[in-house]
Amino acid sequence: MNVWLEMYEAAKAMQNGRKISDYVDAGGVSAAVLSASGRIYMGVCVDTCCTLGICAERNAIFNMITNGENELTKVLAIMPDGKAGAPCGACRELMTQLMPGRYKDIEIMLDYENMKITTLGELTPEWWIK
Repeated sequence: MNVWLEMYEAAKAMQNGRKISDYVDAGGVSAAVLSASGRIYMGVCVDTCCTLGICAERNAIFNMITNGENELTKVLAIMPDGKAGAPCGACRELMTQLMPGRYKDIEIMLDYENMKITTLGELTPEWWIK
């Protein structure tokens, strides 16, 4: 099975937008990352009424780190409308700091329906730390 399809299905299965409390929503966006070992890790966004929330991509990356891995090769995020989307600046920054010498090679799914893939290097061509 195509790894992008596996990632999409894994992220879609996790997506479950819901209200946790009057102050917290979760699962509107879901993400899957593929580690260098070939394992898929998932995460969902957690949105709060202050800045304590987390994006789905970073949540998936932290899941990967929690499970003892620290390199990723692919990222796919599913927005509330079911379409893939690019990671935000905070997610891009985490990936560059996690893999400073190799972040440009991480593949990002921009449009799953049309299989449009780019790299983090194309989205983030220059990193602020030299």
